[in-house]
Amino acid sequence: MSDHNPRTPPRKSMTFDDNTLAEIRRAAATGIYDIRGGGTKRKVPHFDDLLFLGASISRYPLEGYRERCDTTVVLGTRFAKKPIELKIPITIAGMSFGALSGNAKEALGRGATLAGTSTTTGDGGMTDEERGHSEKLVYQYLPSRYGMNPTDLRRADAIEIVIGQGAKPGGGGMLLGQKISARVAQMRNLPQGIDQRSACRHPDWTGPDDLEIKILEIREITDWEKPIYVKVGGARPYYDTALAVKAGADVVVLDGMQGGTAATQDVFIENVGMPTLACLRPAVQALQDLGMHRKVQLVISGGIRCGADVAKALALGADAVSIGTAALVAIGDNDPRWEDEYRKLGTTAGAYDDWHEGRDPAGITTQDPILAQRLDPALAGRRLANYLKVMTLEAQTIARACGKSRLHNLEPEDLCALTMEAAAMAQVPLAGTNWYPGKNSF
Repeated sequence: MSDHNPRTPPRKSMTFDDNTLAEIRRAAATGIYDIRGGGTKRKVPHFDDLLFLGASISRYPLEGYRERCDTTVVLGTRFAKKPIELKIPITIAGMSFGALSGNAKEALGRGATLAGTSTTTGDGGMTDEERGHSEKLVYQYLPSRYGMNPTDLRRADAIEIVIGQGAKPGGGGMLLGQKISARVAQMRNLPQGIDQRSACRHPDWTGPDDLEIKILEIREITDWEKPIYVKVGGARPYYDTALAVKAGADVVVLDGMQGGTAATQDVFIENVGMPTLACLRPAVQALQDLGMHRKVQLVISGGIRCGADVAKALALGADAVSIGTAALVAIGDNDPRWEDEYRKLGTTAGAYDDWHEGRDPAGITTQDPILAQRLDPALAGRRLANYLKVMTLEAQTIARACGKSRLHNLEPEDLCALTMEAAAMAQVPLAGTNWYPGKNSF
């Protein structure tokens, strides 16, 4: 008999896993950092770590087929003469013409209008198609000022001053030359086909006092009609929310790190910012401390996917949510039917790595006229409206199960957490207890 002892099978390192090794080799070969689109791929605490406590004896549920559950919300009630009235508390986030094709922007406008909600321009200005098909359009005012002009400020229904984005708080955007077509270049006053990087901060202010001045300037330009939003990336949500309110914002938009982007450094996406779940409660606390909760509306974004996410965000104190990646998927992006073409690009449907390269087979994240024609904006708009309808019905179903006749009547008391991390972030009890980390006693 052999006395040979077989070796234990070799194990790969958890620290130096296959992705890490591949990135080291890529960096060593190229000398440049990796750029990609989409959002974070690491697992962080999210709304999945929360559960609703439905009604039974101690709470009285509502009958779904006979009792109404209101979903309406009004944004911009603080100072604006014409607040935005939405049928549902789900809005479409800012995604630029440039990052997206013209047909995609039109589809988002069509879908939002059918669902009774708003969409947002993104960096690079406002297209006539987007304005024409969007009943309620929010105009983003970004550090780059690409496409910014007083006429479009007045044509919008609200103005969103962008200070930061969840995928890259403290960082600017990127638009590679492949996507800077003649029309994109003309709208942004840029050379065609040349890589562009947006600034990480506004050029004409250095702090919240200057933000207050800028908000007043925009109010004067728009005759105090339009609600003024301030969008911040999830990093220091308590202080950023408080300063936005003190600067005069009507609405605060807070974007967590699960939010996507057209393109930025991979190291930024994965290592800067905080999970959406961790951002929400400090922002609500800031509003409550200032006596402005529900007076200044809070819109939360970053990884919202379904009606349960919507209901959980509202229960934790948000007034509305905003979706980006999910909206693109709804209109047809990263569809497995284009899998063969995604593989030719060196990626796969659902990876979202190729959004910045401008060769999207679905015709959505591209400026290639042939690819863009693959997307029918009318059909894609109906798909988005269907998705928004389902999200709303799901949220209503949960609210009724908790005995609420209005989505905004949901509250933290309706929730419990499955993990210590989620309990601490959401400040709701760990399931089966009445305690969460940071609470003084059981």
